[in-house]
Amino acid sequence: MKKLSLPLLFILFFISTGLYSQEKILVDAVEKARGEGFSGVILVAQNGQILFEEAIGMRSFEDHVALKPKDIFEMASVSKQFTAMMIMMCQEKGLLDYDDQVGEYLDIPYRGITIRQLLTHTSGVPDYQAVMDEQWDKSKVAGNPDILEYLNQYQPPMLFEPGEEYQYSNTGYVFLASIVEKATGKDFVELMREWIFKPLGMKSTDIRSPEAKAKVKNFAAGHIKDENGTYVNASNFRSSDYTVWLGNRKGPGRVSSTAEDLLVWDQALYGEKLVSQETIELAFTPAKLSDGTRSYYGFGWELEPKSPLGKMVMHTGDNPGYKTIIVRYIEENKTIIILNNNYHPDMMRLVEAATLSFGKW
Repeated sequence: MKKLSLPLLFILFFISTGLYSQEKILVDAVEKARGEGFSGVILVAQNGQILFEEAIGMRSFEDHVALKPKDIFEMASVSKQFTAMMIMMCQEKGLLDYDDQVGEYLDIPYRGITIRQLLTHTSGVPDYQAVMDEQWDKSKVAGNPDILEYLNQYQPPMLFEPGEEYQYSNTGYVFLASIVEKATGKDFVELMREWIFKPLGMKSTDIRSPEAKAKVKNFAAGHIKDENGTYVNASNFRSSDYTVWLGNRKGPGRVSSTAEDLLVWDQALYGEKLVSQETIELAFTPAKLSDGTRSYYGFGWELEPKSPLGKMVMHTGDNPGYKTIIVRYIEENKTIIILNNNYHPDMMRLVEAATLSFGKW
């Protein structure tokens, strides 16, 4: 679930040089990606209407099953925007406040951290994955209680004082999901279904266990290359595929969905189906650090307020075998969604081409 950075300078360059007149920008880029082995789904939309959607590559390289547009992918860290929404919904229901101390909800060895700082990656909490990688028995599957237990047992030090810096933190989003459970008294997965997926009609979207994913026929497996350069299912490498031995964690990842369901989610954020617009705007407002400087992250979203196509919010995801991204130009209601299941370097080039393609429509 490492965070990728969008090569925004490339996008700015291409747009500023007026290359909108190029024909078939996105089609050509997709064909080039196909020829270079990219596997995934590309969706481009405006005002909720799909302008371009195509699946290329394989759902399963081993079984030679071709991808289809409605196939389901792991979202990896794109999941964080859903976790943040759960916190926002809890806040609107009066179940918590953004400036509550995390210690009011969780038994952790770290003090002085607020829920807001977890949301914005300004908490300074250490990386749980490093501790689990070193200490956890990987023949077992860990969840949030195990992660909290190991952080209390081994107590890796804080990275910085809360509010001093921005540093992307999966640990913070584990804490957020656990806070939702503490505040509501309900299971985070069940509540996500009840509050978000079902009301929005996201029928292909869920937080699935490894066993549940295995039963979904159109689940696009993540693939990485073995020592022979052949794409194989990433779950074959259990010790290095943390999505397997951390397969019950909640908060920083594990939402699986389709490109079209993500578009449903994208469009819901323009209305008040889940929370008020005032609350949604908080998600798109950059955090301020202790010294008064701003970060480029809100509540579950990376922010770029000065994009040539207006304010841009986005998020990437990165799991073994997967790369995902959603880019939203919210002032013009333009959306790019790309889901990749063979960890291919062409993904960002496709984002650039999709951005340029908006000039044609």
